[in-house]
Amino acid sequence: MISAGVVTAARVTHESGSVDDLAAASPESQRAAVADLLSVPEIEEAYVLSTCNRVEAYVVGTDAAVGRAALEEFFTGVEDDAVVVTDHDESLHHLLSVAAGLESVVLGEDQILGQVRTAYEDARTTGGIDEMLETAVTKAIHVGERARTETEINEGVVSLGSAATKLAGREIDLDGTTALVVGAGEMGRLAARSLADAGVDDVVVANRTIDHAEHLAAELDVAAEAVPLEALSTVASGADVVVTATGSEEPILESEQLATDGDVDAGPDRVVVDLGQPRDVDPAADELSTVAVYDLDDLESVTEETREQRSDAASEVESMVDREFELLCDQYKRARADEVIAAMYESAERMKERELETALSRLDGEEFSEQQREVVEAMADALVNQLLAPPTKSLREAAAEDDWSTINTALQLFDPDLSGADEPVAPPVTGAAAPLEATDDD
Repeated sequence: MISAGVVTAARVTHESGSVDDLAAASPESQRAAVADLLSVPEIEEAYVLSTCNRVEAYVVGTDAAVGRAALEEFFTGVEDDAVVVTDHDESLHHLLSVAAGLESVVLGEDQILGQVRTAYEDARTTGGIDEMLETAVTKAIHVGERARTETEINEGVVSLGSAATKLAGREIDLDGTTALVVGAGEMGRLAARSLADAGVDDVVVANRTIDHAEHLAAELDVAAEAVPLEALSTVASGADVVVTATGSEEPILESEQLATDGDVDAGPDRVVVDLGQPRDVDPAADELSTVAVYDLDDLESVTEETREQRSDAASEVESMVDREFELLCDQYKRARADEVIAAMYESAERMKERELETALSRLDGEEFSEQQREVVEAMADALVNQLLAPPTKSLREAAAEDDWSTINTALQLFDPDLSGADEPVAPPVTGAAAPLEATDDD
């Protein structure tokens, strides 16, 4: 039977929910999340993208209702208002936009493309990627690469790490200061490099694995040292700027570790930017009068400036995404038509072989050379190809025009059993004629 998979997706992002909503939505790992979704009956493929500002899950099910039910269970515990559910077409278009950087907090940032790739590898390793999501995710990666090489979408502030540095620089003069970066992953690395470029004198990198912290410290062009997380109480008191970016389930910095004795009226003398998801900093730190504490939700002012600077490039990328989405739809349609055509040829081939065997068996007693046998077989092949050429062309045209009744009729005419008779081939649910219910918009 021809595959009739339908993509359904759901997400919690920096736009739809709060930092706490994102924390509630975050899975133990992308691989574990994919495995959980695949355990649901009738879910054929799954892909999960989990970052500091988005948790997105895509599934391929036998129909949209199956996908919705699986995703509702996946996001149990998250406020309903924070979860955006999308149908087949919108899900695929959104995935392309995400990889292109159009949905990021920092418009056009580069980090998301690597995260999309990592999520793809995690899903593939876990068995979540088959033909439909293979096509979709690789197309998304292709679009992301094009956006960054053919436009200026990633000029200027290119990451949350650099946005954090810019935000800190609005509160205090970074020249000659000491910065503490907690977390030596990709986000911490981007923040440390950005702070070093902004003029800080010293950078302290704290990380659970000290080797990783030492490696990051060695990359910086300023004085830098690595310390274990156990040293936070000591080093936090000497830092003017603190940027945290860990995956800890609990806060790793308490308010008393960040308190200062500065003049309340003189403004903050320490800036803390919490990029952790869940939060790395105790919420009580917000009440400290001499410490300015920011989280992901507070980066909007910085990222809005970047969005304005890149508005022309963003328009180019949006057009690119729209065009690539159309190509993706066409690719699915061609693949579905080719499946039907292959089934048609397979059915005709069986008929040809059966009739050839019958005809040749009747000539058993006749003088019939191997060469003559080959002529008869060639004639049979030519008849099949000539007879199927017109319907092949018509089926490809029908798929391009979303004419799935013609395709179902063709299957039933050539082999009713092949299409399941009572189970007509479903369209690939791409294009304006996609027969799915409307869903919530962003």
